[in-house]
Amino acid sequence: MALHVMDEANRCLGCKNPQCQKGCPINTPIPEVIRLLKENELDKAGRLLFENNPLTTVCSLICNHEKQCEGHCILGKKGAPVHFSVIEHYISSTYASKMTKGPAPSNGIKVAIVGSGPAGITIAILLARKGYQVTIFEGKDKIGGVLRYGIPEYRLPKTVLDDIQYRHLEMKGIKIRPNTRIGSAIGVDDLFRDGYKAIFIGTGVWKANTLGIKGESFGNVHYGIDYLNNPDVYKLGQKVIVIGAGNAAMDVARTALRHGTRELTCFSLSKTVAASEYEYSYAKLEGVKFEFNKKPVEILDEGVIFRDLIEYEDGTYTEIVGSDKLYPADSVIVSISQGPQSTIVRTTTGLNTNEKGLLTVDEMGRTSRPGIFASGDVVNGARTVVEAVAYSKQVAEAMDEYIQNSLQ
Repeated sequence: MALHVMDEANRCLGCKNPQCQKGCPINTPIPEVIRLLKENELDKAGRLLFENNPLTTVCSLICNHEKQCEGHCILGKKGAPVHFSVIEHYISSTYASKMTKGPAPSNGIKVAIVGSGPAGITIAILLARKGYQVTIFEGKDKIGGVLRYGIPEYRLPKTVLDDIQYRHLEMKGIKIRPNTRIGSAIGVDDLFRDGYKAIFIGTGVWKANTLGIKGESFGNVHYGIDYLNNPDVYKLGQKVIVIGAGNAAMDVARTALRHGTRELTCFSLSKTVAASEYEYSYAKLEGVKFEFNKKPVEILDEGVIFRDLIEYEDGTYTEIVGSDKLYPADSVIVSISQGPQSTIVRTTTGLNTNEKGLLTVDEMGRTSRPGIFASGDVVNGARTVVEAVAYSKQVAEAMDEYIQNSLQ
């Protein structure tokens, strides 16, 4: 491993105008990190990674590197780019075990974080570094949000999240209330009543988007986000259809194959897949089949009826009359993205949302109600983890500014 990592590091040109860094949504100082590693300053390199991105151990594993840092590497124009994902994972996972620093001196000010996905974890860590007394309210039994309950184990081991909870949350004095859904027994107004000076909402998007076709309520139909939450409890059978072709659909397909499905086909409305080339190539390698330009018309007990589509250059479609065909399957999984739950909005006055139910905020994450901030998927819809972290860094600064101004 060390030889491979150093081989990759030594390939770096150390560009004065690093395109790799520009391609990273969180602007990771890649050339500086690599320089420190080559000078045997691994701890300094690790510290730099974590200071810039509290979820560097996660991002090193699940980022869309081919379109971000590695996709912008100058060496990739004529050959293979420097695989910074390998370097970042080695440095961050090695340095993580050395992080033993306790909490910062407390400033006595309470802040509430609702939801412990990428955005919530990031803001909790950044505000704890400033001395705030942070409490995370998590609706499920463990922290992580989509990282734990929406990304398969083979892509992101749960031990990575457990380490984040121990080293970055518990050791920093951050309190965690699991199985606590804000908007139920405890509401936003209760948090303000109890002295929390600012509240962050990062509840993600957990409500599955539906097809709205006949048969969707049948017992052989499931939703991708629910399946990934706990695939062990599902009995899908030997033959499975996945409707959808994004990255989440690839996760569903590859997970189902690992849980005993023998034949799996993903169906896409368009002539291509929405998933990254990386995820698509691995799905094909593992035996996932694909059907393109197919529209689901009706779900039956024995499978799905699809209709052929003609796709034009402008992105419009025409259905081919008479092309309906039954594709047999034991189970059907619908994986066409997700939307937000409405619990907090329904129980909190003064929070505005858009037509999709997503919270509306300004460029710094301020919602329509003073003192409440939001970022991540509950604002932008399902996006990448690193984008959530990058935006949340700005929101953390805005929350700090708001609190300090309110004390004057």
